Amino acid sequence: MAFRTSLDMEDDCLNMSPLGLEAQDKLGTVCIFGTGDFGRSLGLRLLQAGYLVVYGSRNPENSSLLPKGAKVLSHKEAAEYSQVIFLAVHREHYDFLSDISDQIEGKVLVDISNNLKKNQYSESNAEYLSKLMPNANVVKGFNTVSAWALQSGNLDGSRQVSVCGNDYKSKRIVMEIAQHLGLIALDYGSLRAANELENYPLQLFPLWRLPLCIATCLTAAFFCYCVIRDVVYAYATEGKDVSFRILISLANHIFPVVSLIMLAMCYLPGVIAAFLQLYNGTKYKRFPAWLDKWMLCRKQLGLVALGFAFLHVLYSLIIPVRYYVRHRQNSYLAKQIKNNETIIFQNFYAWRNDSYLSAGILGFGFYLLLGITSLPSVSNTVNWREFRFVQSKLGYVTLLLCTLHTFLYGWDMFCHAHNYRWFLPPTYMFSLIVPCIVLILKVILVIPCVDTAVMRIRQGFERHAEKTPYAKKTSIGGTLAL
Repeated sequence: MAFRTSLDMEDDCLNMSPLGLEAQDKLGTVCIFGTGDFGRSLGLRLLQAGYLVVYGSRNPENSSLLPKGAKVLSHKEAAEYSQVIFLAVHREHYDFLSDISDQIEGKVLVDISNNLKKNQYSESNAEYLSKLMPNANVVKGFNTVSAWALQSGNLDGSRQVSVCGNDYKSKRIVMEIAQHLGLIALDYGSLRAANELENYPLQLFPLWRLPLCIATCLTAAFFCYCVIRDVVYAYATEGKDVSFRILISLANHIFPVVSLIMLAMCYLPGVIAAFLQLYNGTKYKRFPAWLDKWMLCRKQLGLVALGFAFLHVLYSLIIPVRYYVRHRQNSYLAKQIKNNETIIFQNFYAWRNDSYLSAGILGFGFYLLLGITSLPSVSNTVNWREFRFVQSKLGYVTLLLCTLHTFLYGWDMFCHAHNYRWFLPPTYMFSLIVPCIVLILKVILVIPCVDTAVMRIRQGFERHAEKTPYAKKTSIGGTLAL
């Protein structure tokens, strides 16, 4: 195996160690400093993969929790058995390495430590370790994989291992070990990238913060608006207590409004970027930071919007079984019987109602398709053109259908003064503002002359190319599927 042949000291160590007879059918010997949760989980996976595992511990006699088949020795003794040493201890406990520097010299020292907060120190743990042990080949890796993920094997948990280091051969050895464990190894460059790798596990849904913040703010704002317009207004003007409507009726007004606005916000940065490129006459100019951040979280915006659409569908399905709705229907039916009235069937309202429902069903169906193709397991199986067709072209069809669904719902409601309670417009009208802006701007962009200009710019054309030589361009703006 490649790992065995890459270790110059392996044969000598195996011949003079009590592990030699056992190691002949193994991939090699790996040393682990640290017997905590991660060290034990890593050792178990290494043993299952066919490696010999030697633990280095300050208390070698305490080995009851270690996986069966592993050896536990002192740090100095354990370091002599392997060319690869995993350092599963915190930065505060690196001092003991100075006493065994001779045994570690020239070996691969894998730092898997993380800190309690981002940028806790002026330099990364791996860079600090490299200065502390200049004669060892320090590699940063395995810090993005949790002990639980190692214990669960390939059934669950993250399988990606990012590795960085200044010595290419040492990185290759660590990446081979990761691959033998069934993990996906990525070369992240030199130790300068260690700080980014150490900060990564400390991030809490970085791309979800803005979408969740937007969803929370919109939900809270429209909730207060609906309570004032429906509940407070009814109590103030008629003395009726309709607060029970908060749980279902008001919620089912809020969810579709937030969903449609957030769906439109997925495509608004794309049209803004296109107009910016038209205005600048080049794609070699960076977008504003807020637009870059907005574009990076479009997938999350869409998934949150899909969640609100799902809630709207579920809430709509339970409308017929609500006590309030059944009571109104029964009361109205009793009134008709009492007054001997008959409601004449109107074909116009049948068309309007069926069109409203049909647009909603089709829009939600395309909505689901967008969400499914956002899954990594699905998006990785399609090429860029197929992905762009679904997320861009079908995405605009989804936005159009959902906007049409809302228009058919409101119909001529905005024309009647009694719908403006305390001069406040119906809630659904707010959900049409952003989608209509996006659709109008998109229509402008698909005009042949405008579309041609955008495509030329994205293919490298510059309006002021003669004034700005290509060799001097250093800023690269992002291209975006519209």
